[in-house]
Amino acid sequence: MNKLLLISLLFIQQLSFAAEVNVYSARKEALIKPLFDQFTKETGIQVNLVTGEADTLLKRLEVEGRNSPADILLTVDVARLIRAKESGLFQQTDSDVLDKAIPEYYRDSDKQWFGLSLRSRVIIYAPDRVKASELSNYADLANKKWKDRICVRSSSNVYNQSLVAAMIANEGLEKTEAWAAGLVKNFARKPKGGDRDQIKAVAAEVCDVALVNTYYLAGMLASNQEDEVEAAKKIKLFWPDQAGRGAHMNVSGAGILKPSKNKKEAIQLLEFLVSDYAQHWYADTNYEFSINLAIDSSSILKSWGDFKADKLNLSLLGKYNRDSVLLMDRVGWK
Repeated sequence: MNKLLLISLLFIQQLSFAAEVNVYSARKEALIKPLFDQFTKETGIQVNLVTGEADTLLKRLEVEGRNSPADILLTVDVARLIRAKESGLFQQTDSDVLDKAIPEYYRDSDKQWFGLSLRSRVIIYAPDRVKASELSNYADLANKKWKDRICVRSSSNVYNQSLVAAMIANEGLEKTEAWAAGLVKNFARKPKGGDRDQIKAVAAEVCDVALVNTYYLAGMLASNQEDEVEAAKKIKLFWPDQAGRGAHMNVSGAGILKPSKNKKEAIQLLEFLVSDYAQHWYADTNYEFSINLAIDSSSILKSWGDFKADKLNLSLLGKYNRDSVLLMDRVGWK
């Protein structure tokens, strides 16, 4: 073989392995790396992953500024995506693939962030102490009949903040504050722990109902820890507000960062994450609902039946996030 040709081939091969994309992820490595590995297998593009707490990653990006090596920020809850946008961290991303796969209300109107998977904040209950017919919607949880019967996480939890923000967007500030004040009066204990702790508390008869994200319950049902499975089997899921707007929805999502030096590869990765393969993986492994409404859910998610989802534009959750935090402080939701 001609020596010059050999050198050229080796140079081209080196270039092919040089393709990469750098991701800062608030999702745990085990919940996202297998997808990135499959992406690399299919495209040859190396994914360099840095994981951490969402707020820590946002601060890191702000400190790094234009010198950040990151191409993509992947995080959970739309409030953090909007916070990143408002901080000027994202850039516009044009992709027909993303626009087609993701419903308009689950992506940014300025094309700066995109929902990649769905979760719902629902009511769970103890069927031996609560009848499904007693439940209806989020608003009803402020009813006096639930006094000393509700468990929930702290107001510092972004999932609760987004739920309250959605209620402000739908019902207005005054009505939502009255609801939150009534809810606080019905707490069985001071807010503490995570969503799995709320499930365990209902199972242990500390309270009768709780607010949790769907994937926590699914994860406990599929757990290899016997105590988690036993606790999850003692409770049932109720889809709120099915006669009205539908159950509150939120997303995990991502956006391409302004300093990105690998935008082409970053777009390819985001497009891969809305592919049939990735969306099925989200459902089967993370127990999240597909952002692509044409994709079937996992067996556990299917067992809960069809439900009506609130189609509120998620950008509004960021708009009202500060109002939700101040509101919860005022009513004593610690």
